[in-house]
Amino acid sequence: MLLATKLERVFILRNNGEEIRLTDPEPNWSVESVMNFYANTYPILTTAKVSAPQIKNDTIEYKFESVMGTKG
Repeated sequence: MLLATKLERVFILRNNGEEIRLTDPEPNWSVESVMNFYANTYPILTTAKVSAPQIKNDTIEYKFESVMGTKG
């Protein structure tokens, strides 16, 4: 028998060398909506991009990567 389980989404933000794990505020929201939601708390997210999701420890991890301060 196969069982399908929905994996929890976790969002990871690197800020000042510190990795911050953000919980999913609403599972039905798109990844961009979640990023906009957290942009009020973490303004660096207004210029961030989202990396491809990775499955780790029964969660789906999305990384918010800042593009500020990079050249080219």
